[in-house]
Amino acid sequence: MAGSQRMKPKTFPKQPEKETAYVDVANESKTTRKELCVAIPVSVASDTPHLREKTSKIGLIGRAAAIFQVEEIIVYRDDPRKNQNREIDLITKLLTYMETPQYLRKRLFKLEPTLNYAGILPPLRTPHHPLKRTIEELKLGEYREAVTLGGARGGTLADIGVERPAIIRDQKLPSSERVTVRIDKINRDVEASLVVRGETSEYWGYKVTSNQASFGDVVKRRHFDLTIATSRCGVPINDLQKTLVQRWTDAKQIFVAFGSPARGLHEIARQEGLRLENAVDYVVNMIPRQATETVRTEEALIASLAVLNACISFLQA
Repeated sequence: MAGSQRMKPKTFPKQPEKETAYVDVANESKTTRKELCVAIPVSVASDTPHLREKTSKIGLIGRAAAIFQVEEIIVYRDDPRKNQNREIDLITKLLTYMETPQYLRKRLFKLEPTLNYAGILPPLRTPHHPLKRTIEELKLGEYREAVTLGGARGGTLADIGVERPAIIRDQKLPSSERVTVRIDKINRDVEASLVVRGETSEYWGYKVTSNQASFGDVVKRRHFDLTIATSRCGVPINDLQKTLVQRWTDAKQIFVAFGSPARGLHEIARQEGLRLENAVDYVVNMIPRQATETVRTEEALIASLAVLNACISFLQA
């Protein structure tokens, strides 16, 4: 499926198209890689009219994704009758801004109305968002996100969030590229080497994918090993725990989809001429004792990932 991977800022072209990191949500060993993807509808913030409230809602989604080590957030179109480009841009920009380490944001993002309330976005505090801001605090072998500043003698200078740029030896890279580096030498100057994100042994953030795809297109075009749709009309999670744990254990790419504030996935799939039960492996009710008439998408995301994490961790213990 075509789409932007971290949209803006750009990623170094030599990095692999599918960026993966270690997912501990299922208590996997550090030799097993899993890619947990969640799909949210474009209209996720449609029930909040003001940009400040929209920003807050999207911030909850990004925070939940980081807590449960989501590798990819897919934003899908859920209303073919509307032009949803503006909403796509808003969600993508805010989620990408959140995922970008604070020390790189000024270099990678321009001031624009979309980010007027970015200050209320919660910090991720993930391993790739370090608080260390001085060379003295750096450690050999440490991984950092960086932005290239241009060529230098013997390599490329890159901002790694400390007082002086590091030099990436033997690499001539264009400026303003976001890359992942490893700290190799700390003296008067800092030397680093270019790495792929999958080399790190810690959760290294999520990427955002958004394009013209509908829910059905996402499911059809991507080759997920396990696909789960969340719905109040689904099978209660209690009845599927063991089955889901086995499938989760065997899967490398896992897809969990969520409906919109106004319409659930059954209705969204129906308008595309699909039967939800035929489009995914499982339709699951993650909140069997739901007492409210509706559950907002950001609430469903937090609840569902927490339930999955607890089930899988408990049964695999």
